[in-house]
Amino acid sequence: MTAKSNTRSTARLAAVQALFQHEMEKTPVPRLLKEFHDHRLGAEIEDAQYRPVEVDFFDDLVVGVSEKRDEIDALIAEKLASGWSMGRLDKTMLQILRAGAFELMARDDVPTGTVISEYVDVAHAFFDKKDSGFINGLLDAIAKQVRGG
Repeated sequence: MTAKSNTRSTARLAAVQALFQHEMEKTPVPRLLKEFHDHRLGAEIEDAQYRPVEVDFFDDLVVGVSEKRDEIDALIAEKLASGWSMGRLDKTMLQILRAGAFELMARDDVPTGTVISEYVDVAHAFFDKKDSGFINGLLDAIAKQVRGG
């Protein structure tokens, strides 16, 4: 893994956490970004050193998901199995799907396989293999629609 991909992996995880906080606490995005920049990204908290983060990439994910949320949610909802609704999704899972969908839509510089694999890895931090597989399948379906193939 290259240093750049490692800092992006950390940025993706931090973005999912920030988006979760935004969802739960309605923290305005500018304040949320400042809080993460000042206290979370690459910081040392209680002697635990956080891994370095590509801050611009983190910002792009958080701001992009916030700005395109309705479009992203429509894309996710369209790919859910019959009988499933957005409200039925776990709140953390929803943020993983939103961030992954945004990256597939807006970050052509990142290969499709990398995006999907990275968000499946993020899912492993929170969920079991079955839920990670769900994220994999949904992001794959979104990738086929927004990137073709």
